[in-house]
Amino acid sequence: MKEPALLANQLFDTGCVKFGTFTLKSGLTSPIYIDLRLLVSRPSLLRQVGRALAEAAQGLSFDRIAAIPYAGLPIGVAMAMALDCPLIYPRREAKAHGTRQAIEGAFEAGETALLVDDLITRGDSKLEAIAPLEEAGLVVRDVLVLLDREQGGADDLARHGYRLHAVLCLTELLKQLVSSERITTAQYDAVMNYLV
Repeated sequence: MKEPALLANQLFDTGCVKFGTFTLKSGLTSPIYIDLRLLVSRPSLLRQVGRALAEAAQGLSFDRIAAIPYAGLPIGVAMAMALDCPLIYPRREAKAHGTRQAIEGAFEAGETALLVDDLITRGDSKLEAIAPLEEAGLVVRDVLVLLDREQGGADDLARHGYRLHAVLCLTELLKQLVSSERITTAQYDAVMNYLV
């Protein structure tokens, strides 16, 4: 079994993949929810995710990883440790005290940052995270996620000049789960019909 297939099974087995009716951050309603915040409670799986992201980043050119809080930050740290690569992260809100930094971690203007997050549905939150990085003089060309929900995120980013890379796509995840009999054909069909 290939690494992404094994990862798909483990994500399901640890409760990161849920079926039902869910409202996503994008406002869309979905029959599937991917909760990668649970990875912080599964260190061995988090380590595997970090390695999978590190492998997916091979061939990309970057000086440091820029992970998006909150769900993207633990997987970004796991990836940074797997690659021994420095990490920074854009704050959701600038601090009103201390250094008042919009970006945590050390970096130099002109360096290239690889934006890392848990998943993508649409591109809005990724574009919001890229803005302070570019305002600080960093260059962003690529976005790497563990899971692409295949709902327009790649196109949204491409329209702004960014390339999306993913360890897994939602259709791949579903095919693996149905073939390993972790989900029923009815569950598979419901999500596939939703994606059409």
